[in-house]
Amino acid sequence: MSPSQESVFPEYETETSQTSKLIKKFKETPFVPIGMGGFAAVVAYGLYKLKHRGDMKMSLHLIHMRVAAQGFAVGALTCGVLYSMFRDYVVKPKE
Repeated sequence: MSPSQESVFPEYETETSQTSKLIKKFKETPFVPIGMGGFAAVVAYGLYKLKHRGDMKMSLHLIHMRVAAQGFAVGALTCGVLYSMFRDYVVKPKE
């Protein structure tokens, strides 16, 4: 890009690392990364317990883990929406 041309989207051309993007997203919507982390934790726990499930069928174990992981993610997103609504409508920022 030559110096005489203007950028159409200058905010996308700045050099930012993935870590700084993640920190910015975490500050804007803190419950999304929490939901992603909880989802990953439930999946990791499910894989760990896969060997020690006893006489439970594999399909039933996988269904329970899927429901737990989805429940954690949906719960975190719901908390995030409620937090955003609380911040926008109850604790109205000064304009």
